[in-house]
Amino acid sequence: MTAEANGFRLHRPGTGDGRPIQAGAAEPEILDDAAVLDLSTDIAGNDVEDTLRRLDAELVGLANVKRRVREIAALLLIDRARQRFGLSSSRPTMHMSFTGGPGTGKTTVALRMAEMLHALGYIRKPKVHTVTRDDLVGQFIGHTAPKTKEALAKAAGGVLFIDEAYYLFRPENERDYGQEVIEILLQEMESERASLVVIFAGYPDRMERFFSANPGLSSRVAHHLEFEDYTRAELMGIAELMVARENFRFDDPAHAAFDEYLALRMTKPRFSNARSVRNALDRCRLRQAKRLVELHEPLTKTDLITLTDRDVYGSSVFTDSTEPQDGPTARAPA
Repeated sequence: MTAEANGFRLHRPGTGDGRPIQAGAAEPEILDDAAVLDLSTDIAGNDVEDTLRRLDAELVGLANVKRRVREIAALLLIDRARQRFGLSSSRPTMHMSFTGGPGTGKTTVALRMAEMLHALGYIRKPKVHTVTRDDLVGQFIGHTAPKTKEALAKAAGGVLFIDEAYYLFRPENERDYGQEVIEILLQEMESERASLVVIFAGYPDRMERFFSANPGLSSRVAHHLEFEDYTRAELMGIAELMVARENFRFDDPAHAAFDEYLALRMTKPRFSNARSVRNALDRCRLRQAKRLVELHEPLTKTDLITLTDRDVYGSSVFTDSTEPQDGPTARAPA
């Protein structure tokens, strides 16, 4: 009796119980003990590989995060295979914690995680509903529970992503209603494991204090993923990807100038990794546009797609720099 004949190839993301289903059948037939199951025949695995490839293409670095995502995918694939042999086990818990600085890819990974969990049948919908404290905590008695339950209803069947989750807990304020949110989440995370995944996200030190103060919550979070800050080389790679996706390119002097920009910007306050890179490139495009308009002459395609060192050096980041100039006119503002 082959695995394919027993419906292992049929992809069923809709039921949420992790079991593949044949057309016209409520559940697949249990395989014989002597049967051989080829994991490659589960087309959900192909969907997962597509999602993982997208994650690799979208995010530079984060090797430890990508490794954990692959481990979670493997766990759920094997769990599906075990079910085909009638091997019962507890449903894997998928509630997670994402810790890291701003702009390190936490939201992107949450989106891809939702797609992967949906492909494997763990959740019904490949969607992420993102909330913060303001979406959950009420301003007066009786206001918090309806707000929290509304957010849970919107996330039902998918992923609830709670950004800056530590703001839910304010022990210094006895009249704060954040603790009510945590109590509701504790109940829903346990009772609705078959239809909801909760991801808590925030800065590492604050998240550590948050979970330490709420041990019941911590015990329900099975997967802790740490998103490290990007290195300068990784940020340069991110910039190159972003530029290419928008049909622009750095010329050689601009490439060197942007690398210098990163070295300076990373030392300044409120640096936000990939988010700061995106903002910097948006401002480069503004300076490029102004420069091209002020030429008052016909433009080529090359003109329109090329970012020059002048577009980079116009940044205020260089104002306080005492490093040597790359050239006599390199840093003239656009």
